[in-house]
Amino acid sequence: MKIELTAFPRTVQGTGASRRLRGGGKVPGIVYGADKTAQPIELDHQALSRHLKIEAFHASILEMTLDGVKQHVLLRDVQMHPFKQQVLHVDFQRIDKNKKIHMKVPLHFINAEICPGVKVGGGVANHIMNEIEIQCLPAALPEFIEVDLGKLELGQSVHVNEIALSKEVELISKLKKENPVVASVQVPKVIVVEDETAAAPVTEIIGEVPTEGEESAGGKEGEKGEKKEAADKKDAGKKE
Repeated sequence: MKIELTAFPRTVQGTGASRRLRGGGKVPGIVYGADKTAQPIELDHQALSRHLKIEAFHASILEMTLDGVKQHVLLRDVQMHPFKQQVLHVDFQRIDKNKKIHMKVPLHFINAEICPGVKVGGGVANHIMNEIEIQCLPAALPEFIEVDLGKLELGQSVHVNEIALSKEVELISKLKKENPVVASVQVPKVIVVEDETAAAPVTEIIGEVPTEGEESAGGKEGEKGEKKEAADKKDAGKKE
């Protein structure tokens, strides 16, 4: 995929000048490398914002036209405003077609939905890494690298050294040595939420419970008995 962009020489530098540049819809930047002097540049903000939404723009050889001259560059750094959708500064690196470059390339995962661990085992594919750093000559730089998950069983994973790369592309030495996990298929975690509205335990008393009428009758009979007992005691006192 060929991506072209246009930049213009930036003659005025400094914090105040950059602020005025942004106010006018421009983005300050710089292009350096290939044993040439670093060149301050400016770009149209709207055009640059459209490019930044393209995945390949971040990991491809770009053709930059600067002051009427075309050159091949890589996007190396983008500084964004903390909360506005505004690009504050951008860095590009010139490339030498005869020198290897180090670049972070996005990973595209395929066949996750048909792998045995997902289709049969009910697992979920987890993407541990979304990009890897490689080295190659500029002409061999891929836009992305595919990671095939089609054979993963439940509990299995793919490591960096298992990714299929072309002969012209190789991992950086640190990744080769550490060989981290790129993706895995695991059983999904089940989150148990306790029901706080559940009723409190109830202690059950087994026995015959008198009805309301029986309780009233029992209360009246007891009252009569107490009155009768008091009257008998009073009569016995008079006889004595």
